[in-house]
Amino acid sequence: MTTASTDIKRRALGKGLDSLLPRVSAPLAPEAEGGRPREIPLDQIDPNPFQTRSKVNEDQLAELAVSIAANGVVQPVLVRPLVGGRFQIIAGERRWRASRIAGKTTVPAILRQVSDEQAMEITIVENLQRTDLNPMEQARAFERLSREFHMTQEQMAQRTGKDRATVSNFIRLLRLPSQIQARVESGELSFGHARALLAFEHAEEMERAAQRIVDRSLSVRQAESYINEMIDPSRKAKKGPKPAPTLDPNVRDAQERLQRALGLKVTIEDHSGRGKVIIEYARLEDFDALIERFGAE
Repeated sequence: MTTASTDIKRRALGKGLDSLLPRVSAPLAPEAEGGRPREIPLDQIDPNPFQTRSKVNEDQLAELAVSIAANGVVQPVLVRPLVGGRFQIIAGERRWRASRIAGKTTVPAILRQVSDEQAMEITIVENLQRTDLNPMEQARAFERLSREFHMTQEQMAQRTGKDRATVSNFIRLLRLPSQIQARVESGELSFGHARALLAFEHAEEMERAAQRIVDRSLSVRQAESYINEMIDPSRKAKKGPKPAPTLDPNVRDAQERLQRALGLKVTIEDHSGRGKVIIEYARLEDFDALIERFGAE
């Protein structure tokens, strides 16, 4: 990837919430004029029904609560007014939840009048840019935009800063059997593994191959080779299979802990105490988040 293309991609992904909000046609509430935050009681705020994240990392939420208890909420949440004097979270649900854990009674919030479609768009973009969704959560979010708001893949790509092929690949993950989708959500299988499994036509073949990938801790490239040989046995006859390495239980445990901590596919190649750790990422956002995390520590 060239520097120029990387810069263009980062600018697209960094459009932020402001790129969506100007499309709002309804007038702003008087309290929100000029975008000034106001303190709103936590018990007057309802969660976001369009939230695309299905699981919340409780440890990270507890850490955020400790920070809020000590320093307050640095960045206001974004809400929209409802009938009866209530409000609904558009962006910043983790900050709202952490504020409750921290014992706060109010949270700084900016009000916006937005439609259901705009609220859902903002939620997806915020999650994609701030706290990465797992591949299945992204797939369901794009599918929901298509089903409920009749967006084309091209429109979804423009709104989220991704290319159309990437959006298409995420949506295709919904063809996977539910058991495999659960493995992708848990991090057992990466986005690359999931894409490779789609080469099969039948669920039974996908599930058998997925089990082999997990049991042997195959990399994406190894999984692709294995799947190609299953589909076309003549490749195996010509090439001959490479025996999958047997991992020491301690190495396997370390590998699984790293995968859970980073949310990415990790492979440890150990040879009598010497070796290397391979971290796979499918998107530029994953790489940036990884660099930021290591740099912070």
